[in-house]
Amino acid sequence: MIFAALFLATCFLAYGNGANDNFKGVASLFGSRTCSYKTAIAWATVTTFAGSISAIFLAQSLLKKFSAKGIVPDHLAGSEYFVLAVAIGAGLTIILATLSGFPISTTHALTGAIVGGGLIGPAVNFSALGKGFVVPLLFSPLLAIALGGTLYLAFHSARLALGLRKEWCICLGEEERIIAMPQPSSVIALRAIAPAASLTIDELENCRERYRGNVLAFTSQQVVDAAHFLSAGTISFARGLNDTPKIVALLLLWKVLDIRVGFITVALVMAIGGLLNARRIAETMSRKITAMNHGHGFSANLSTALLVVAASVYGLPVSTTHVSVGSLFGIGLLTGRANPRVIGAIVLSWLVTLPCAALLASAAYWLFLHLAT
Repeated sequence: MIFAALFLATCFLAYGNGANDNFKGVASLFGSRTCSYKTAIAWATVTTFAGSISAIFLAQSLLKKFSAKGIVPDHLAGSEYFVLAVAIGAGLTIILATLSGFPISTTHALTGAIVGGGLIGPAVNFSALGKGFVVPLLFSPLLAIALGGTLYLAFHSARLALGLRKEWCICLGEEERIIAMPQPSSVIALRAIAPAASLTIDELENCRERYRGNVLAFTSQQVVDAAHFLSAGTISFARGLNDTPKIVALLLLWKVLDIRVGFITVALVMAIGGLLNARRIAETMSRKITAMNHGHGFSANLSTALLVVAASVYGLPVSTTHVSVGSLFGIGLLTGRANPRVIGAIVLSWLVTLPCAALLASAAYWLFLHLAT
C-alpha cells in the first residue's frame, strides 16, 4: 500500500514538473513569434521525452544524489514515509506555482522537501547540502545572465560582420472610421463607414522581424529559424535529462520495480502535464520577462542548453528554470527590454519555494509518523 501511494505521489510530482517546466525550453520560439503555441509545446514534448529516456543511460549520478543520502542519514533516506512526504511536499509546491503562473525550480522544491522532512527526523547534513545543492543553485542563474549576454553580443557582432541585416516589413490592414451623420430630427448620430486601408511600418511590435541575405542555399531567416528550433529542442532534451532522474530517485526504494519502468512512467506523465497545463507558464516565460526576437531567443537557448547539459554530465543539480530565466534576463538587460518587476516577482517565488516545500513535506512526514504509531 505504501509503495502504491509513493508511486502515485511521484507521478503527481512528475505531472507538476511537466506543467511548470516543459514549456521553458521553447518559450523563446513562442515569444519571438517563430511558431504557434501548439507547435512549440509539441516540439517541447517530443524533445523532453527523448531527454528523459536518455537519462536512463546518461544521468546516473543525479539519480544517486537525489536519493537524499548524504543530506539525511541512510535510515531516514530509506524510509518509505520520508520519501512519500518529500514527493507530496515538492509536488504540491510545484502545482501551486504552476496555477499562479510562476516558473519555479523542481530542484529547489525537492531540496526544500528533503530538508523539511529531515528536520522532523531530526537530521540534516547542512554541510553536504550547501556544497552539493545550494552553491550550484545560487550561482547558476548568475552564470546564465553573464553567458546569455555574452553569447548575444557575440552572435550580434558576427551577424553584423557577415553583413546580415534586419528587414523591415509593411503591414497592411483595415481600420474602421466613425463619423457624425445629421439626422432629420436634428440629432447627430454616429455611423460607421466602410473600412479604410491602414499602413504600418514596424520592426517587431506589429510585424514579424526577418533577416535578409543568404547562407549557402538557404535564406538567412531559414537558417536562424532552424538554429532557433534546434537550440530550443536541445534545452528541452537537456531538461528531460536533468529533471527526470531527480523524480525517479523517489522510486528507488521500490526494489521490485524495474528502474527503467520508473523512467518511462515519469517521462510519460511529465509529457502529459506539459500538454495539459503549460499555458500560464508559457505566458510568463514568453511574454513577460523580456520582449525578444529570433536572435535574442537563440542566444538565450544556446546559453541555457550549454549550462544544463554540462550540469547533467557532471551531476550538478542546477535548475533549468533559473538558467533559462537568467539567460533571458541577461539579454533583456543588454537590449533594454527586460521587465524588472516580473523578474522580481519570479525571484520572490524562488525564495518562497524552498521553505514552502519544507513546510509541506515536514507536515506530511509528521502526520505519517503519528498515523503509523
